[in-house]
Amino acid sequence: MTVTGEGATLKRWILAGLTILAIVFTTLQLLSSWNQPQFQSRLELYQTNLLLRASEWQGPPGEEANLSTTRRAIVGADPIQAATKQYQEARQSNQESLDKIRTRLASSNPDEENAQLQASVQKLARLTAELDLNLGVLQAHQGQTQAALETWKQLQQSDQANPLSSLPQTAQVLSGLWRNPPQLLPDAETSLQTDLSGWFRDQALERLFQLQQRQDVLQALHATEQQAAEQAFIKLGLVSLLPGLGLLIGGGLLIFWLGGWLLWLIRGRQPLPVEKQLTVWQVPWDWEVMVQGLVIGFFFVGQFLIGQFLLPLGLGLLKITPTSLDNRGQAGLILLSYLMLAVGGGLVIYLSLKPFFPLPEGWFRFRLDREGLFWGVAGYCVAWPVVLGVSQVNQLIWQGQGGSNPILPIALEGKDPTAIAIFFITASLAAPIFEEILFRGFLLPSLTRYLPVWGAIAASGLLFAVAHLSLSEILPLTALGMVLGYVYVRSRNLLACMLLHSLWNGGTLLSLFILGGSSGV
Repeated sequence: MTVTGEGATLKRWILAGLTILAIVFTTLQLLSSWNQPQFQSRLELYQTNLLLRASEWQGPPGEEANLSTTRRAIVGADPIQAATKQYQEARQSNQESLDKIRTRLASSNPDEENAQLQASVQKLARLTAELDLNLGVLQAHQGQTQAALETWKQLQQSDQANPLSSLPQTAQVLSGLWRNPPQLLPDAETSLQTDLSGWFRDQALERLFQLQQRQDVLQALHATEQQAAEQAFIKLGLVSLLPGLGLLIGGGLLIFWLGGWLLWLIRGRQPLPVEKQLTVWQVPWDWEVMVQGLVIGFFFVGQFLIGQFLLPLGLGLLKITPTSLDNRGQAGLILLSYLMLAVGGGLVIYLSLKPFFPLPEGWFRFRLDREGLFWGVAGYCVAWPVVLGVSQVNQLIWQGQGGSNPILPIALEGKDPTAIAIFFITASLAAPIFEEILFRGFLLPSLTRYLPVWGAIAASGLLFAVAHLSLSEILPLTALGMVLGYVYVRSRNLLACMLLHSLWNGGTLLSLFILGGSSGV
């Protein structure tokens, strides 16, 4: 049924108003992530800690020489120096974020925003102190004793006003261990066990036991270190396996594809089998239906009505505070909100397209076949060099700022098997199914009515990235969205895109769980 006359005009005005609201809401959400720290820098520290631990592994007796090449390839030539640089950069970035928030706090009014800023200041201040503790241990390990003492001294002075923090006391314990002559403070071992972890804890305990001349405890510590180092070496290999294979295979496929295009430019003919003619879909609706599905279905119903109104209202009636939930509760809440978003947004898209049923051939095609499997796996491999290359440029732009997906730090810290399973369901099943139906199944083909195929791929990729509401992720997710779009255009199979998307999210979560589970090793 077609709406005409005044009804059509009213509909356009409503769509225009909702589109403006969606743009304003999205802009505010993106701006709110402007000064938030990027999750990537935190993830790199976890991997750095794992590298430090793995670098201590000596291997089975008699195999040390055979393992040296493998160890060097995995942990690098000088992991201690690399870790020191990483911690210095993270400390500087964190301090800059802290200074910015303190500036905003000084000019803000005592309201809810003020309370949020205060919480951010406390969190960043503690993180800065923790970085200083670890940075000092790295400096002391390299013989830079004076620099380490200065680092710990600054920590004692800056955090001394906080009587609830034990970090200044631990900094004092560390200073005593490396001072000349050494000074052993009471409860030194307890402080080190409480405020340090992994490689840093064991380096400090080793120094303490040496000064106390506790040889039996020191030998037990060395044995425990080797066991932990072997575990870290294996985990590091697992974390590096997928990116390594993806970069190798994807890089080869990308070179082959680009070489085909170069050959086409030089010889003036289409190369085979690299590329074939990209045909467009038959789109029986106009921009109003496209805007209706995206703006009303995803942004208004999903992000605003459900995410900002219905879900908080339901939690309030049940007297549930999201921040008070454990990892299992937060994982369940994220899955629930995503299912509500998918149902609400999917219903709007269905009702928007219902007047055009039956749809022309090729729309929302699902095929379980070898070609779909090939495009899903090949696209996943190609995504690695593309997304990682864009991410390197992105890091230079944002310098550790711009926020991140809130699910990532929760997943990194998650140790509950049930919570882990729920995260995998959300990221590897729910998200790929709904997002691929919306952005590749509906939006990309609809855009081909107004844009060439490559323009539709780029535009749908950008909107896919913006929908994640994080400034620092726009460039990498646009690159991923374009790979997904290209796979869909070539395969005409949504299952291929869902497979690629699921592999990407699942691989990311797997790496997070491995790194997070190693934080205290």
